[in-house]
Amino acid sequence: MITSPRTFSVRSISLPPLSGLCGMLALGGILICGPLAGTGHAQAPIMVKRTETRPADEVKSLTAKDLQEAVARGTEYLIALQARSEGADEKSPPCEWSYEGVYRAGGKIPVAYRTGGTAITVMALVQAPGYKDDAKRQAAVAEAVKFIIAQNQHPLMSYKDYDAGYDVRGWGYTYGLLCFCDLRARGLVPAGQQEAVTKACEWFIQAIETTQIPVVGGWNYARPAGKEKPAAPSTFMTPATVQALFAAQALGMKVDQPTITKAVTFMEQSIAAEDADGGKSAGSVTYAGPQNARRPEKIPGAVGRMCVTEATLAMAGRSSDARLTRAVESFATHWDELDKRRQKSGTHEGPFGVAPYYFMFAHFYASQAIEMLPAERRAALREKCDAQLFRVRDDNGSWNDRVFKRSSGYGTAMAMMAIMGPKTYAGKVEAAKPAEAKPAESKPADAKK
Repeated sequence: MITSPRTFSVRSISLPPLSGLCGMLALGGILICGPLAGTGHAQAPIMVKRTETRPADEVKSLTAKDLQEAVARGTEYLIALQARSEGADEKSPPCEWSYEGVYRAGGKIPVAYRTGGTAITVMALVQAPGYKDDAKRQAAVAEAVKFIIAQNQHPLMSYKDYDAGYDVRGWGYTYGLLCFCDLRARGLVPAGQQEAVTKACEWFIQAIETTQIPVVGGWNYARPAGKEKPAAPSTFMTPATVQALFAAQALGMKVDQPTITKAVTFMEQSIAAEDADGGKSAGSVTYAGPQNARRPEKIPGAVGRMCVTEATLAMAGRSSDARLTRAVESFATHWDELDKRRQKSGTHEGPFGVAPYYFMFAHFYASQAIEMLPAERRAALREKCDAQLFRVRDDNGSWNDRVFKRSSGYGTAMAMMAIMGPKTYAGKVEAAKPAEAKPAESKPADAKK
């Protein structure tokens, strides 16, 4: 079952409900739209100036029209931002929206960042109103789908060659699968690509299952080298990946049930008890690994992970309205701590270990969690989260939580979907078997992102 929480009335503009899945978060790939060409995206970073945070009183009274216009302008921005792959001739159509961080693979933007960034942008474009009547948008999506499929042939996307360590290809698997499930559920797979998209979904599922952490399950892009070594799963990556698998299940695709069950069991272990730190850290979620009762994660540094974890557990029937509410309210309360690190250099910095890339991630999953709450609680929380987004919107209509221009595609897409209301997926989870081992607690190791 797939739930479509809001019609894109942007809450009150009268447009029909969207049937199908929607998306989530972010990262992207290497070649021309079609056959594999080259080994990476070597273009130099294009740096941008930080968008200063507007005073809260400037955006207190957003109207439905304001929200609708923001999504429409964001759509125009994304179409203009779509780029050709490096090495493509001038006659080749644009085909990608690369996510960009500080991490490079062989000096180049990782293939998975380019795949994932493109996939997330596609999801925003097809969810925005008017897609079925917008030939330009449809053409952009068609080229992007070809691009994503082609990346699966790249060596740095191979799940057979994966050997853990610091390796981000899992982000490409997660968002590639989510995007293609979204297109299939909406009936919007570009003409002539249905079979290739279905096969790619099967490939992504196999890749996700193959690269899960042994024994304990879950996923982490920052693991010890050696894929057979147990490690601490990431609460940044594991819930998002489980949602992609739930989306595949909703389409009737075969997904290994123990893979989901182990990941969900880990997520439950990652949440701090009600009395953690005298109640001050109740409901907080670890960076990676199970919760350490003697040293719980402080809530200001965990709010994005709290939202994605509780939203995913709710899809699995393992959370509650009270816990979802706490996660969203914690995000709203500690938003300033996230904003302090938005579009800043570096990654995890004190006092709460917040990295810039948690900003749009947290907004997306806070919005998703809101849509899972009882109807009477949603309006006030939506209004608060939307206002926070508009405080950091660039004058050109985009959003970006990184210092790199390319990542404004990801940021804008995530903001648009947060405004429109992310979809949810009813997940199937079997009873967990006794764990054979518990992963050790892990501290931030993703300073490269």
